[in-house]
Amino acid sequence: MILALSFYLFAAVLVVSSVMVISARNPVHSVLFLILGFFNAAGLMVLLGAEFIAFILVIVYVGAVAVLFLFVVMMLDVDFTSLRKGAMQYLPLGAVIGGVLLFELITIFGAWTFAPTIQDNIVNEIAIGDSVTNAEALGRLIYTDYIVAFQLAGLILLVAMMGAIVLTLRKRAGVRSQKVAEQFARKPSDAMEIKKVTSGTAL
Repeated sequence: MILALSFYLFAAVLVVSSVMVISARNPVHSVLFLILGFFNAAGLMVLLGAEFIAFILVIVYVGAVAVLFLFVVMMLDVDFTSLRKGAMQYLPLGAVIGGVLLFELITIFGAWTFAPTIQDNIVNEIAIGDSVTNAEALGRLIYTDYIVAFQLAGLILLVAMMGAIVLTLRKRAGVRSQKVAEQFARKPSDAMEIKKVTSGTAL
């Protein structure tokens, strides 16, 4: 009973926060509702027994991604009112695309069938060795069966990061920048000068 109530509580808050992310007028409030949604999704993962995924949601998505979104939104002086002007002209096209996606989802779930042994699988849980933790089981799966996809995903993220750096790297005149080669080639004689000071004389 407690698990069922917890599930409905987390699910309800997650749905409400998801709706508020796209309906809130203030972008800062949208990011805060996004963080709330991540926390509730992590709660659902804990109920499902996927503690590792719940920790990843809290540490990576809430601690890094969502907070980064929040700082970017708060630091950039973006006039969101002017951006919303003219958005109503795209409403018919958006409604058509949304209707097509809704029809596809209804078709998929309408054709969904459960296996005859679904009730037995629910009653008799799959036995996993006590010595294998959730993170270890996930690591074995990623680094064996899906090692190629995992490495390709890392390579794509690396290329995206390098592309973002290249796009933002601009040389401007009059801006002092660090020159590592010149710093390493610099000798003590270039920066220091030894003078012999006679005793009793002022500098």
